[in-house]
Amino acid sequence: MTEHLRDLVRRALDEDRAGDDVTSRATIPASLTGSARLVANEPCVVAGLDVFEACFTELDPSVRVRAAVKDGDPAEPGDELAVVEGPLRSILAAERTALNFVQRLCGIATLTRAFVARAGRVTILDTRKTTPGLRALEKAAVAAGGGSNHRMDLASAILVKDNHVAAAGGIGPAVAAAKASGLPVEVECDTPDQVREALGAGADAILLDNMTVETLRQAAELVGGRARTEASGGVTLDTVAAIAGTGVDAISVGALTHSARAIDVSLEVP
Repeated sequence: MTEHLRDLVRRALDEDRAGDDVTSRATIPASLTGSARLVANEPCVVAGLDVFEACFTELDPSVRVRAAVKDGDPAEPGDELAVVEGPLRSILAAERTALNFVQRLCGIATLTRAFVARAGRVTILDTRKTTPGLRALEKAAVAAGGGSNHRMDLASAILVKDNHVAAAGGIGPAVAAAKASGLPVEVECDTPDQVREALGAGADAILLDNMTVETLRQAAELVGGRARTEASGGVTLDTVAAIAGTGVDAISVGALTHSARAIDVSLEVP
């Protein structure tokens, strides 16, 4: 856990006013200690155990969390994922915040694993379509699910998109200017003609955006290994296998982080 993520946890606890849990203070003696089990209530891929633990230890350093599995492991209903031990007031005060994180991150990992399974050998990439402030956690959950991380932020890599092309006066000028940085250059293309232009300009990678399966196949053949190809745009579990069969190198899926359903997990005090 980096200091940035610890600060995120502290702010999440503050948002819930976990330090002022009037219900737990009213019903549980300060001296009472015990344990609680983190349990999966549906099939899932585990993710977010580090931030789950941090929610308790940032609120009360005397709380201890013992993981029973690790991020990336599959879980079935009833499986114990972790055990939390310490003052019960503190455990219950941090419970909701910890569950909010782990449910979200398990959902991302689970959805990613489903895409990876259907894509076969083709790499599944995430995008920057993440929850503001949670990008590092959400991209870690993608990795736990077997996906790969695309650029972490705008400073990590060059991706020339349609608005850059429009502002620069075309794909050629945009790529030429970007190549001067010395960084690999990826270019978003909507048509085979744009793919030809990007190849001619020396693009290192080409993002094939919102193309049909047949057009993707044509574009991959046109590239012929001269640049890395990435399919993107509206990819679903129903379409990812067909897209993977077109010959592209990777498929980016915004839904991994912007549309994943929270997984049902619970914290149970015996």
